[in-house]
Amino acid sequence: MKKLFAVTLIMAMLAGLVSCAYASDYVIRIYSNSNSSERVTWLKNAAKAAGFTISLDDSTVYKGDTSAIQLANENKDGDIIFGLNEVRWSQLVNGGYENIRVIDWTPTWADKIGEYKYPGKAYGLVIQNILMLYRTDDLGTKGEKLHFKHWADIVNCGYKWYRQGRVGGTTNMNINNAMLYAFTDPTSPAGGISVEGWKTLWQYCAKGYYTGESYGFDALNRGSVQVSTFYSSSLYGNIDAAAQSSTFPLKGTVKPENWDLVEIDDGTYYIAEYIGVLDNPNRTDAQTALVKQFAEWFGSAKVQREWSEEFDSYPCNVDALTDPVPLYTLKNCALTKVAGTDMTYAEYVGAHSSEWTNIMTNLGFYWADNDNPPAEPDWDNLDWATLTQKATK
Repeated sequence: MKKLFAVTLIMAMLAGLVSCAYASDYVIRIYSNSNSSERVTWLKNAAKAAGFTISLDDSTVYKGDTSAIQLANENKDGDIIFGLNEVRWSQLVNGGYENIRVIDWTPTWADKIGEYKYPGKAYGLVIQNILMLYRTDDLGTKGEKLHFKHWADIVNCGYKWYRQGRVGGTTNMNINNAMLYAFTDPTSPAGGISVEGWKTLWQYCAKGYYTGESYGFDALNRGSVQVSTFYSSSLYGNIDAAAQSSTFPLKGTVKPENWDLVEIDDGTYYIAEYIGVLDNPNRTDAQTALVKQFAEWFGSAKVQREWSEEFDSYPCNVDALTDPVPLYTLKNCALTKVAGTDMTYAEYVGAHSSEWTNIMTNLGFYWADNDNPPAEPDWDNLDWATLTQKATK
């Protein structure tokens, strides 16, 4: 019994040493768009238990990936940045911001995250993607399976679809990214997209159904449309609660009963959220080592499993997975190479995203009032050099 007690005591002491192995007075400054109050509170408490002290503002202070990276660039006081997506990360890793860059760093779990990495710079934490859904019941296709070659084929699908109502927003942008994927043309003055692509996106807007609701789950759940788009991380939760807001709800969470995913040969546009260690000349070598230890800890299988279970996200680290989820086994078009370039599509989006936003804004895409659409542009007589620039007031 004494021997057992001694072993137990030693194990407890070792556990205590592990929990405070990273103990330091240095406050690790973090920037992230994954900063809801619940996430910030959870991370601060988990980090404290592991011996780290962190500073991370929640979404009442700033919100969104653009704000997160702009503040990091302006304040120049960061140690860690996580979240964002491939577009922002490609810009950051390739020196697109004046005051911030990521330093060289490779975690021990780098070989566990597949393609989601910028080797030596940034590594994937969680992924999600956008999905095209359809009803298979009498309010939908009545059993007909939908199979497209490209996302933009929705404009010729013969069914009623829901479309978003504004240009901005991460999910809206990624739906646009998926729609434009088939129309990349590095020689095109229209933001690297063929004019046919912009025509098709206009038809997606003009013929789509919009009620002011976010994205499209609600309209599909009511049966107001047969086809819609949504983001993966909230789909199962919404289907679980579908009966609360519809007389004819979608049924079957993991195994669909009256809905399905449109099969699309191109796959889907994934968003991977990464983590990187920011350069900070005000840190000592010991403090930089501590910051790297935090990044190592946060991306570890144990912590990512807990984070993903708490916030219904899907970890990049395969050792953090309990069971594979079908939504995340789809082909990823974001990391495919764009013909005629040495860029992945996500990098191509990053290189042209401001032009695309300006084109859509200048031409009036995504009008909110279905009854008062703007006139379709005269596609053969547009000044693309001006349209790709931000409108002047």
